[in-house]
Amino acid sequence: MTASAPAKVILFGEHFVVYGEPAVVLAIDKRAYVSAQLRKDKRIHIISIDLGVAGTFMGERFQAEKGGSKARLKLEPVKNAVQQVLEKTERKAGVNVKIDSDIPVSAGLGSSAAVATSTIVAVSNLLDIELARDQIFRMAYEAERLVHGTPSGIDPAISTYGGALQFQKGKDFIPLSVQTNMPMVIGNTKVERSTGELVATVRHIREHYPSIIEPIVKTGGKIALDAVEALKKDDLQTVGELMNINHALLCAVGVSHEALERLVYAARKGGALGAKLTGGGGGGCMIALAEAGKMKRVVKAIERVGGFAFVARKTDQGARVER
Repeated sequence: MTASAPAKVILFGEHFVVYGEPAVVLAIDKRAYVSAQLRKDKRIHIISIDLGVAGTFMGERFQAEKGGSKARLKLEPVKNAVQQVLEKTERKAGVNVKIDSDIPVSAGLGSSAAVATSTIVAVSNLLDIELARDQIFRMAYEAERLVHGTPSGIDPAISTYGGALQFQKGKDFIPLSVQTNMPMVIGNTKVERSTGELVATVRHIREHYPSIIEPIVKTGGKIALDAVEALKKDDLQTVGELMNINHALLCAVGVSHEALERLVYAARKGGALGAKLTGGGGGGCMIALAEAGKMKRVVKAIERVGGFAFVARKTDQGARVER
C-alpha cells in the first residue's frame, strides 16, 4: 500500500503569521511517497531513503540499522504517525514503512509533514481504517509536534488538503480558489538553518523596536490579503510585485541571507514577475513567479549564482492513495 502527500511553499506571510497576521500557502507538485506492508510480528520497521536512516522500533526499544545515533530522532515522528493509526484498530499488527520523497529536506518545503501525512494514509488504508481528512490532519499535526515543538499547523494542513489555503492563528483555514497553476521556480540555497532561531530573531527585534517593527508586521498581513484578491483574479503581475515587497519586509526584520539575496536578485534579473524567500529564511529556499515562457531563463539565472533550481506548480491534490 503506497500513499503520497505534497510539499508546500509559503507564498506570503511567513514570520508575520506568528503575530496573528494571515499567511497564504500553496501545495506544490513535489511529493513524499510512503509504502506500508504488514509484518508477522508487532515491530515497526522504518527506512527513509532520502535521510539515509533505517531502524526497528520494538515497543519503546529501538535498533538502528543505518544512520547511527541520529536514526531514532529522525524516525520517531514517523513511528508516532504509525502508532496513532495502530491505536485505532483492535489488531495487534506490525508494519514495514518505506519513505521515498521528491521533497528537499530541511529546506522549508514541509517535507516532514508530507511524510507524516502520507504515512498515516498508507497505514490506515493497509489496515482498512477509514479516516476523515480532518482526522488525518490532526494526527499529522501530532507527529509534527515531535519535529517542531509547537508548529502552526500550516504544513500538515496543506499536505492533507492540497490546493491553496489562507491561514491565520486561532482561526480556521480558508481554502482559496486559485484557478491558475501558479508556475514557480524554487531555488534552494542548500544553506541549513533553524526556524526556531529565526523566529527568535524577529521576536528580539520586535521587542527592541516595537514602534518600527509592528507596522512592518501589519503591512505583511495587508500584503497577504491583497495577494489573495490578486490570486482570485489571476493577476500574476500584482502577485509578483507583492512578493517583492514582502521579501523586502522580511529583510527588514532580519531573516534573509546573502545566499538568498543572490538567488532572489538573479531570478528577478532573469525575468521573474516577483521573487522572495519562502519559509523561515536564513538559508533554505526562495520562490520566483514567472510566465511560462521565462521559466527556463529564471532557472538558469538561479543556477548561475550557485542555487539548485527546479520548476514547481500548484497542486490541488492533497494526501492520496497511489494506485
